[in-house]
Amino acid sequence: MMPSLHYFLQFRHALLLVFFALVQVQTQAQQTVKPAELATLDAYYQQALKDWDVPGMAIAIVKNDSVIFAKGYGVLNATAGGQVDANTVFGIASNTKAYTAAALGILVDEGKISWDDPVAKYLPYLQLYNPYVTQSLNIKDLLSHRAGFKTFSGDLLWYHTTYSRRQILERAKHLEPEYGFRDGYGYSNLMFIAAGEVIEAVTGKTWEAFIQERFFLPLNMTSSYTSVTQLAGKPNIASPHGFDEKGKPVPTTFRPWDSWNPAAGIFTSVNQQAQWMRLQLNRGTYKGKRIFSEDASQIMWTAHNPFPVTRQAERMVPSTHFQAAGLGWMMSDYEGRKVINHGGGHEGMNSRTVLVPEENLGVVILTNSMSSIMTPVANYTIDKLFGKENGRDWSKFYLDLMARGRQAEKDAAAKAPKVKPVKGKPTMPLQAYTGTYNSPFYGDATIRLQNGKLELHLAPAPTLGGTLKHWQHDIFDLEWKNNYALLTPTRVRFLVGEDGTIAGMRLDANNPDFHFSELKFTKVQ
Repeated sequence: MMPSLHYFLQFRHALLLVFFALVQVQTQAQQTVKPAELATLDAYYQQALKDWDVPGMAIAIVKNDSVIFAKGYGVLNATAGGQVDANTVFGIASNTKAYTAAALGILVDEGKISWDDPVAKYLPYLQLYNPYVTQSLNIKDLLSHRAGFKTFSGDLLWYHTTYSRRQILERAKHLEPEYGFRDGYGYSNLMFIAAGEVIEAVTGKTWEAFIQERFFLPLNMTSSYTSVTQLAGKPNIASPHGFDEKGKPVPTTFRPWDSWNPAAGIFTSVNQQAQWMRLQLNRGTYKGKRIFSEDASQIMWTAHNPFPVTRQAERMVPSTHFQAAGLGWMMSDYEGRKVINHGGGHEGMNSRTVLVPEENLGVVILTNSMSSIMTPVANYTIDKLFGKENGRDWSKFYLDLMARGRQAEKDAAAKAPKVKPVKGKPTMPLQAYTGTYNSPFYGDATIRLQNGKLELHLAPAPTLGGTLKHWQHDIFDLEWKNNYALLTPTRVRFLVGEDGTIAGMRLDANNPDFHFSELKFTKVQ
């Protein structure tokens, strides 16, 4: 006999009651972060600061549209002191990219551009490695690291140079691709510089002015800045730190790299970055005011450029099954939730922003160190707020991993054959190495003989360069004249032409941030 309609209605009602009860339980779970949990996190952060030997750090946590935690740790400057608090201003570096993507999202909302518009429509001077790529490159390509370049390709064009954004982009045509267009992942600051130029081309306003007007003002981010040049005289600014020869943090100074601002130029505090996280988690709405559309939020958080999860990553975090670049964001899954995140690395500061939309949760960690403390701190925080029992001590895990890596490097170095320089003088008189050298990609460099020593001068970057000390044959050690935190040991290798004279030079450096091999200098005089 068929059940009655009344039976079905009763059954459906019962299911709905169960469903709403589950929703209520889930909502209550999301809203409940116990003071004891925050106290545990606070103690963990303090210990991590000591274990990682980081001068200063600040952390904020957003939950259900409220800032439930915001605190600073350590000092502004390892030498001068000063207490870090939740209003201390740090450079957030590449966390800036999400602002640039959202700015373009606003222009899409307003009908001024389309995500699929060719960049050539707005920046006709941007020429890439072949005409097809130049004409096909669109707005989404700029923001998802799929233009074809290897990671960090071209970054020497903005590092301490005097080039404008347009001058940087005009030189991009000399960069060689690493893989096919839209056929791989290569993190590109240059393409975000281009994105900033699109904003100016469309609105007539600089990237800096647009970010200030459309984000900082409505979010009341009154102590946030879009340039190093705005920090002079401002209170509560954290100092960047590099490392000395023993690996201890040493204060350095900021340099004004305004050309890279659309990729990495914002300075803010965790209290103010927390407002940005509220805007993001509310899908473009802040305190009831619509800043950008839900459609814009959706496309920014879509996987536009997937890349592989490595075997090591699979072993470390088995619950992660995918990784991808969105628009201005990175994304993956963790413990069954989608995670939206991005890191930032300035010369002397590292940071991280992590959003878990399903949990209405956001975490930001800002530091005045070049260590990787922000990653384990973020991971531990997420685990605790997910309610994971017996979660991993991520700080200890990463410190142990790094210690094993350093030991492996030492062991490999001890076993490797020792390369000793050949004693003797350069193969030619020092005067033979002097002259002007040109790189179509980078510009001019000169080698001068001063007081019996060779000096390298880079025309686009007057504060770089230094003195050359003979190593062997036609190879010299470069003693950088400024000890910038991102510079590593570098050698200058002179190339001999068919006629027996110096024809060119290369800069050899095992640098994780810059490809000195892209500077292919030919002697022109």
